Amino acid sequence: MTTLIASYNSLSLLARLNWDRLLYSATIIVALVTGSVIGNLVL
Repeated sequence: MTTLIASYNSLSLLARLNWDRLLYSATIIVALVTGSVIGNLVL
């Protein structure tokens, strides 16, 4: 149980420190998928 709590705390810390990088990556992925969908609709 202690191991699970420790890993949850470390993942939580990483998420708090890098939330902007995660948001940046998610934005790029959404833009690529949207571009792909629009490209398939046009062709």
